[in-house]
Amino acid sequence: MIRQPAVANQFYPGERATLIAELERLVTKSESPVQLKGIVAPHAGYIYSGSIAGKIYGMIKAPDTVLILGPNHHGTGNPVAIYPDGEWITPLGNLQINEELNRLIKEHAGFAVFDSVAHRYEHSLEVQAPFIRYLWPEAKISAICIGFFDYCMVEEMGRGIARAIDESNEEILIVASSDMTHYESAKNALMKDELALERLLALDPAGLLNTCRIKGITMCGVVPAAVMLVAANELGAMNARLVSYGTSGDVTGDNSRVVSYASVAIW
Repeated sequence: MIRQPAVANQFYPGERATLIAELERLVTKSESPVQLKGIVAPHAGYIYSGSIAGKIYGMIKAPDTVLILGPNHHGTGNPVAIYPDGEWITPLGNLQINEELNRLIKEHAGFAVFDSVAHRYEHSLEVQAPFIRYLWPEAKISAICIGFFDYCMVEEMGRGIARAIDESNEEILIVASSDMTHYESAKNALMKDELALERLLALDPAGLLNTCRIKGITMCGVVPAAVMLVAANELGAMNARLVSYGTSGDVTGDNSRVVSYASVAIW
């Protein structure tokens, strides 16, 4: 099965040379890359959030596989949709699906299903792919599109992912694809985001979900982030750090109605 790009030339350049030049500008490569259990990375158009994603991607030591968890913006397909097999096409070359990791996740998180429909137009997972192909061309990917909001399922999914990673005997990075507050003033966005980031940095998945719900924080990938935190905790995560934060207003100059973005490292 081959997944064609859905948002090339919209969220990021669709031509190879232009995309490489853009990623060279956005990615800050560390001289001493580190292994991370998981990250939160934004998924807006590269003009808005690409540098925030690039700062965290550039600090990571090459993994064998990247497991991308993203929200389902379109409501199509299964609520827990694993892209089944084959390859994802990017302007930089194809990324191979880790079918063995997929099998293990499905085995340990029984409500997950193989489903390509949920992925067909979903940008939250796709915008991570060029960063992965650019930095780690030998890495495989797994991709799960998530459309549920129940914490019991978050825990089961996160624990299932952790068991799958344990059994895989590979170095696997979990990427939770999420933007932060949507369409509020930059001042209000920062106040709300600080509450959500406090729970993220405390490695507190239940607290993150509850805080976003109670405070009305429109963090679109809060469930993928919570799943990532559960899995990372099961895998021995001890620390977290905010790597970068910004808003669309930093680009447009209009701070009255922004979308905000953050990148967070878990190790």
